[in-house]
Amino acid sequence: MADDEIKVYEGRHHQLADIPAAADNNNNKRVASVDVFRGLTVVLMILVDDAGGEWPMIGHAPWNGCNLADFVMPFFLFIVGISIALALKRIPDRSLAAKKVILRTLKLIFWGLLLQGGYSHAPDKLSYGVDMKYIRWCGILQRIALAYFIVGMLEIATQGAQAKELPHGRFSIYKLYFWHWLLGACVIIVYLAVLYGTYVPSWQFKVNNTKSADYGKILTVTCDMRGNLDPPCNAVGYIDRQVLGINHMYQHPAWKRSKACTAGSPYEGPFKKDAPSWCWAPFEPEGILSSISAILSTIIGVHFGHVLIQMKVHSSRLRHWSVMGVVLVMLGIVLNFTDAIPLNKQLYTFSYVCVTSGAAALVFSLIYLMVDIWSLRYMFLPLEWIGKNAMLVYVMAAEGIFEGFINGWYYDYPHHTLLSL
Repeated sequence: MADDEIKVYEGRHHQLADIPAAADNNNNKRVASVDVFRGLTVVLMILVDDAGGEWPMIGHAPWNGCNLADFVMPFFLFIVGISIALALKRIPDRSLAAKKVILRTLKLIFWGLLLQGGYSHAPDKLSYGVDMKYIRWCGILQRIALAYFIVGMLEIATQGAQAKELPHGRFSIYKLYFWHWLLGACVIIVYLAVLYGTYVPSWQFKVNNTKSADYGKILTVTCDMRGNLDPPCNAVGYIDRQVLGINHMYQHPAWKRSKACTAGSPYEGPFKKDAPSWCWAPFEPEGILSSISAILSTIIGVHFGHVLIQMKVHSSRLRHWSVMGVVLVMLGIVLNFTDAIPLNKQLYTFSYVCVTSGAAALVFSLIYLMVDIWSLRYMFLPLEWIGKNAMLVYVMAAEGIFEGFINGWYYDYPHHTLLSL
């Protein structure tokens, strides 16, 4: 299986997932469009990580909204889903498949804690180590691990109930994989019930930012409400504070660039004099409740993998994918602009799932058309290579290991390097 493995990653703010390689169900060959889509997402990840600070319109939205960077995480979860369907189809032994899923899940959690928990200080500092009182428990890798484990185990458990040939009927593929959509419905119900039904009391936190005039002070955030989706009083943050502990959450949330906090929004900058207290507070964008919602992105991705397996004609695949992509995008836009459910990456709202998954569906359909139908694969060879070697690209380029290595060779003082010239 060594040659059939691929790694999927998110960068500095979007990390990796180790999953089996996508292969065509008929001839056991890799599906090139899957690698190209993954490579494109890796390139997008590096772009928004490196340029998002200078051009905040492509960086993460401070709160509500959906910028270019906000598509990266759902795109990775989407391609994880496709790869789950294609790879596990090729492992008939359920116990062996379950063992592989569990081991890869543990690997993801380990690397997530190591790379995003605060242990690595590359590329800015030539040091490592993390105070366990402040380690960040959640992260992109842990989110991918959760989605990969849940969807992967369901895929294994339902393999015996799936027919080898797709029955006739317009909705037969949905009926064939009924349990996957039942899981998706449960995820939506649980997420929305908790998000809108949880009572959020007022809370306090200690300012740990040494640059703040309030450093060391205990600040209070007044809430005492339920169903609120604003930064300080939503159920997502409340659950993370109660379960993870406020010291183990992300200390630099995107909301610090919001209009309520800084006059230069969406650029980073000093806080307003009258900025609310929560501007100094941490928030976990890959928290518990939002990660449960993120499972939906992988369920949609695994459905696209099922289509690739069950439907044998290119036109049927493209028609199904395109219609579903358009419907998802339109549903998400309607939910957002009717003020029913706002687009919000940090809360991973249902409208956000729809828009980003629909966009992933349309982009993947276009890549599949050009690469696997029109045979324009040669035009995408660099992206395909990146997709096949995503771990190397992730570690060296996205996580800053290569830059940290270069910084390790300095003259007189650590910041006098080739990168500082």
